[in-house]
Amino acid sequence: MTYRVWAIRLVVTLVLLVAGIGGFNYWMDPMWMYGGAHEFNDVQDTINERQQKTNRIKFQPFSVDTLLIGSSRSTYIDQHEFEGMDVYNYSVANMSVKEYESYIAFAKENSKKEIKTVIIGLDFFKSSLAESKAPLSIYPYAKTLDEPFVRWKNIISYDLTRYSFYNFKASIKDEPVFVRTYDRQNVASTIRLSKEDADEELQKKVEKFTTTFYGDYEYNPNYKKILQNIKDKNPDTKFIVFTTPISEPLFQALIDSGAYPHYERWLSEVTAVFGSVYNFMDINTVTKDTSNYFDGHHFYPEVGTMIARRISMDNPPDVPSDFGKIVTGTSQ
Repeated sequence: MTYRVWAIRLVVTLVLLVAGIGGFNYWMDPMWMYGGAHEFNDVQDTINERQQKTNRIKFQPFSVDTLLIGSSRSTYIDQHEFEGMDVYNYSVANMSVKEYESYIAFAKENSKKEIKTVIIGLDFFKSSLAESKAPLSIYPYAKTLDEPFVRWKNIISYDLTRYSFYNFKASIKDEPVFVRTYDRQNVASTIRLSKEDADEELQKKVEKFTTTFYGDYEYNPNYKKILQNIKDKNPDTKFIVFTTPISEPLFQALIDSGAYPHYERWLSEVTAVFGSVYNFMDINTVTKDTSNYFDGHHFYPEVGTMIARRISMDNPPDVPSDFGKIVTGTSQ
């Protein structure tokens, strides 16, 4: 074999290898850049929700009339369960209340349809100064999407290939294998824990919230102003606000830690800005049943479905009547 023939074969082999890796990553689409959906990529790992969901909005057909935003708790609400609403669930892990404004603006900028309604999920522990003072925004993630060839320059990267391979194996099993698993319709699910494991996770969360979030709690004095700014920046938008339900043991830890007056202030300020709130965060039929949670504060998707139906339907079936009471300024 001559050197010329060997070199040509080497180049052809490398080209085929690169093309194969790039084609595989395009086909699997772990960062939601391209939009392909099939049986071998219908189980998706949560790599970086902020980037993945923003990529989805930017590069795939995006036309909704309702936006849902919130923390990881709200990710487990199926966007398709809202009656009479075309919803995109833009909730991401550890979202701060200061991020909400930028998420709403970015979604509105990119939706072919006018977004007339915004559903906001609020977490009490995120009203503390420590959890809501950082000036966070979606735009550092969105800005990268304007770079030339952004969808293609990492198509053969090692990390992307690794994620594609993980998703491929998970999709073959066709069941949730990650802490938070998505399908190609932006619907999240999770692994089902045994009662023993769930109880252990609950105890860990009670201890963490008691010492970390409630034990040294300081209410953010600008919290109401942050919410008011969101409303003022979107004067023609209908806001539906709800509190995320935590299990009764975790709510009791809030009370025992002396944070209940802050909780009352929080509800008072939320209703002062938005007029009313669906309050799922109290002691009710759902929160008393710890089997509705896999760690005491992240609920299973069926609870998310109850939230969606309570918000979007009158007297929804299969939703306890005490789950999601409407609180107004006059009811405080």
